[in-house]
Amino acid sequence: MSSSLPAMRALKQNCLGPVELLAQGIALISPTMTAALIIPVMYSNTGDWSWLSYALGTIMLLFVAFSLNQFASRSASSGSMYGYIRKGLGMSAGGIGGWSLIWAYIGISIAGATGFAIFAGKLMAMIGIPVPTVLLFAVCVGISGYCAWKNVAVSAKLMLIFEGVSMLLIGILCLIALKMHGFTIDPAQVNTAKIPYSSLGLGVVVAIFSLVGFESATAFGDEARNPLKSIPRAVWLSLVISGAFFVFVTYVMVQTTHGYKTTLDQIDAPLNVIAQLVHMPFLQAPLSACAMISFFALNLSCLNAGGRVIYSMGRQGLFHKSTADSHAKNETPHVAVLVMGAISFVAPSLCVLRGMAPLDVFNDAGTLAAFGFLVPYILIAIAAPVYLKSIGQMKPGHIALAVVSLVLLTIPTVGSVYPVPPAPVKYFPYLFLAYLIIGAAWITLRHRTIASNPRFSTEMMGSQQDA
Repeated sequence: MSSSLPAMRALKQNCLGPVELLAQGIALISPTMTAALIIPVMYSNTGDWSWLSYALGTIMLLFVAFSLNQFASRSASSGSMYGYIRKGLGMSAGGIGGWSLIWAYIGISIAGATGFAIFAGKLMAMIGIPVPTVLLFAVCVGISGYCAWKNVAVSAKLMLIFEGVSMLLIGILCLIALKMHGFTIDPAQVNTAKIPYSSLGLGVVVAIFSLVGFESATAFGDEARNPLKSIPRAVWLSLVISGAFFVFVTYVMVQTTHGYKTTLDQIDAPLNVIAQLVHMPFLQAPLSACAMISFFALNLSCLNAGGRVIYSMGRQGLFHKSTADSHAKNETPHVAVLVMGAISFVAPSLCVLRGMAPLDVFNDAGTLAAFGFLVPYILIAIAAPVYLKSIGQMKPGHIALAVVSLVLLTIPTVGSVYPVPPAPVKYFPYLFLAYLIIGAAWITLRHRTIASNPRFSTEMMGSQQDA
C-alpha cells in the first residue's frame, strides 16, 4: 500500500434525485426476491400468520431507520453509513462498520447474480435452450458492472424501471387472486387463537433479513440532490413501501394456496403456482422474466452501494489508493465497482463449478450477508446519541430511540444463532466473526500506519474534510 493518498477525483455531483434514491433502496431490498423465493421460507416458520412477521419486522427496522436519519438529516457524503458510524464512534468503529457493510453488499450481490441465473435458466428452459449457469452469472455481472461503471443516474433509472415493473406485475397477480376469493377476509390468517407465539420470533428474523438494504441510499451523499432531505426520505420510504408489499403479497399467497396439493413452504416457484391457480398460466413466463430483471437490479444496486463504501474507506487510507479515485469521464468509483463485480462473479461461479446448486448458493449468500447488516445497524443505534451529544443536540427521546433500536436488534441477532440451525448455516456466524476479526486487525494496523506517518495523516485529514 502506498504511503500517501492520491489527488482524488470526486464523484458526479447532484445527479440523483429523490426518485432515483428511493429506487436504490427498494432495489437492494428487492421485494421481488422475497415474493419469488423467501415467502415460502417464512411460511415454514409462522404459517398462516406470516404476514404479521413482516409487519413486525418493518416496524422494528423503522426504529433503526430513525436512528440512521439522525445522521442523514445533518450530514451527507459517499458511503455515508460508514461515515456516520465514524462521526459518532470514531475511526476504528467506523472502519469495522464499513468492513461489515462490504461483506453484506457482496453477499447480496451474489444472491442477485444467482437469482438472475435461476430465473434466466427457467426462461431458457421454456424455449428448450440450456445455458450454463456460469455464463448467466457473467451476463448479469457484466452488464450490471458496465452500468455501475458508466453512469450512476442511468443505473438508478434502470433499477427503478426493472423493480417497478416487477412489483406492478406481482401486485396485479395478487389482486386477481383476491378477486377470485371475492375480496373476503381469510379467517385462518386472522384467527388470534392460532398465533404461533413460539416461532413468531424466528419469523421476525426472516422478515428483518428480507428488509435489510433500506439504508443503501445513504451511500450516495456526494451524488444526491438536496441530500439532507432526499436521503432520509428514501431510507424510511423504501422500508415502508417494501414492508407493506411483503405483508400484502404474503397474505395473498397464503390465502390462495390453501387447499393446494403442495403446502406453500414446499413450493419453489410460488408466483408461477399462483398464476396457475388463478387460471392464468400464460403469466408464468412474464413473471420469471420480471424476477430475472429484478435480480439483475439487485446485483446492480449492490455494486453501486458497495462500491461507494469501498471508495469512501479508500479515501481514509484503509484500502489501496486506486479505490479512492473516480473515473475521469464517468465520475463513478470505477475501481471499487470492479472489485465488487469481480467478487460477485467469481464467488458463485466457483461454488457452482464445485457442484453446489444455484438455489443453495442463493440461500447461503443471503444468509451470510444478513450478518453484515446487523453490525452497522447496531453501531448506528449506538452512534446516533453520541453524535448528537457531541454537537449539542441530544434529547432524551434520542436515547430512548437508541435503546429501543438495540433491544429490537437483539431479536435477529440472537435468532440467527439460537435455536442452533442445521449445518452448514450453524457455522456461518463463526465465518462472519472470523472475517470481522481480520477486518478489525487490518483497520487497526492501517490506523497505526497513518498515525505514524505525519504526511499521510495530514493528507488523510484533508480527505476526511472532502468526504
